[in-house]
Amino acid sequence: MIRVQLKPADLGENGWNAILPPRIPAPALTQDIDCDYCIVGAGVAGLAAARRLRQLDAEASIVILDSREVGQGPAGRNSGYMIDLPHALAGGNYAGDDREDARQIRMNRTAIAFAEETAREYGFSREAFDPCGKVNAAASLAGCRHNEHYARHLDRLGEPFELLDARSMRDLCGSDYYRNGLRTPGTALLQPALYFRSLADALVQRQTSRLYENSPVREFARQGERWKLITPNGSVVAERVILAVNGLIETFGYFHRRLLHINLYGSMTRALDREEIERLGGESCWGFAPSVPIGSSLRKIDGTGGTRIVIRNRCTYEGSLTLPAGRLDRIARDHDRTFGLRFPQLAGIEMEYRWSGRLCLSRNDVWAMGEIEPGLFSACCQNGLGLARGTLAGILSAEMASGGADSLVPDYSPEAMPQRLFPEPFMTLGARGVIRFQEWRAGREL
Repeated sequence: MIRVQLKPADLGENGWNAILPPRIPAPALTQDIDCDYCIVGAGVAGLAAARRLRQLDAEASIVILDSREVGQGPAGRNSGYMIDLPHALAGGNYAGDDREDARQIRMNRTAIAFAEETAREYGFSREAFDPCGKVNAAASLAGCRHNEHYARHLDRLGEPFELLDARSMRDLCGSDYYRNGLRTPGTALLQPALYFRSLADALVQRQTSRLYENSPVREFARQGERWKLITPNGSVVAERVILAVNGLIETFGYFHRRLLHINLYGSMTRALDREEIERLGGESCWGFAPSVPIGSSLRKIDGTGGTRIVIRNRCTYEGSLTLPAGRLDRIARDHDRTFGLRFPQLAGIEMEYRWSGRLCLSRNDVWAMGEIEPGLFSACCQNGLGLARGTLAGILSAEMASGGADSLVPDYSPEAMPQRLFPEPFMTLGARGVIRFQEWRAGREL
């Protein structure tokens, strides 16, 4: 019997979820049940796995367990960029080997197509899933050089792009802060909490899956040829289990000391009034990713909850999977500075929501994925590209668990194990030192 020690590391109220209408969660598990497949985690990978399993086996019984309500966890706290192009966070820029990047693009586009088909089939709004592209925004000469270097890389790959000058950036977002931008058309922008709440509810309403929220797995064990998972008030016995819990896979006893646990931080303004919207100018919605991986991403949204600006910057390494209580207060000052520098015409507009969210990396940029014990599958470690690679992890784990020969992702091939981390305290000191140095070097991009 393996005991699971959950360590929720999120702080603050997730704005993406808070601006949506109240949702009635699925009930907690209060009985002992059997199923063919049990998925632990109703996030990016878990919900993608549930949908793919239904495509592969129309008669299968599928149970999804989550320790809290859908939209409250890391999937709903995501910045909402489902990116098709190479976007590795660990390096100094996004470009890598041409052949490997071309393979990754094909895989990422499979994930985006899967999500787009999901949104169309279940009737999601454009707000939930918008295939509108993104802009890599540069505020410094170094950032401009990054964009130009990346544009040359995309040109070699035969990928479309558009370089925007400072005037075009101002017309787009209403700010004089940016020197240039690199627009690429293949990214989808999600309202992440809306997308995953809608998907979870659709799976339940169409009776393709049984979802139990607020049902954390406390213990699990092999029981003959099956697996038994115990929650506070019930249990599930399943033929196959998919652990779709990203970095929390370590709390289930697997990949110990092989995963890097990173926390990112977001802030969302209150809804802007009509006069403030006119004062800001620019287009109604846009999404800016940073020209360098460690920089700030910003989005202007206009939908449920009104017109708002969302900021994501700063990251911290937290190997313990916990966060100090005062962390958001310190990050808040940086977010306010970021907002003030870019939008002085909106001085005095307060942030209504601030929150943290987890992501998981491996030193060698590989998933923690595959059959880790007979009938037990991992769909974890998304390496920073959470929406695309998490969706892929869900698709692939479902295909592995079902034993099917055909795959939606023919470009995937089994990968090496995530490399072991360095011993402590060197790992923590080194990771935090690298982050601080990269943030200092980012300068105006942060």
